[in-house]
Amino acid sequence: MLKLIFLTITQAILMCSAQSLFKVAAEKMGDFAWTWAFFRDGVFTNWILLVAGICGLAGLIEWMYMLKTYPFSIVYPLSSLSFLFGMFIAVVFFHETVVWTQWVGVILILAGCGLIVK
Repeated sequence: MLKLIFLTITQAILMCSAQSLFKVAAEKMGDFAWTWAFFRDGVFTNWILLVAGICGLAGLIEWMYMLKTYPFSIVYPLSSLSFLFGMFIAVVFFHETVVWTQWVGVILILAGCGLIVK
């Protein structure tokens, strides 16, 4: 079970990193337009978007391994650990305000994860 917890945390960090980097990359792109200039200057030369894609691909490969190796009824609920990492990134890197009710929600999710792996 310890291996599953390690895999779950790693996968959640990879996917949360990917989503956070996608947000940063999207902010650097400017206004969306269906023009060659937008894709040339905003998408194809955006190294942050590339790193986000690599993190997402690594997380997807790890997710496929987890689904193949462990029961879906355990693996899928544990993927909600990404909510904890998402809240942490929102506060620390994006300087967002997270109210106490949101933290209570994350604590309840973590409690549920604890019950699933027990």
